[in-house]
Amino acid sequence: MEISDIRIRKTLHDGKMKAVVSVTFDNTFVVHDIKIIQGHSGYFVAMPSRRMPNGEYRDIAHPINSDARNLLQRSVLDYYLSHKPDDIGALEDDINYFDYNSITGGGI
Repeated sequence: MEISDIRIRKTLHDGKMKAVVSVTFDNTFVVHDIKIIQGHSGYFVAMPSRRMPNGEYRDIAHPINSDARNLLQRSVLDYYLSHKPDDIGALEDDINYFDYNSITGGGI
């Protein structure tokens, strides 16, 4: 699997959600509404989700293993940090990548 394109669709200045992106895989499949969130431990990527009748949120699409998730997260965050508007602030030197495996034990 190759990430062939990443596009920042929307940037936000207030709140924890910083951007919404679309990612294209192998020039054939796109996933919209991937969110970049600034958490307590750093930035992380949240996959598009839907609210279920019981009030919980469930991912619509997501990587099925930790290697794919890490590739997606690193690619999206690297792209965001290298293409973000200047007025978001100079965060690149202080960036902490949220380690998804540290809370999931390496699984999804």
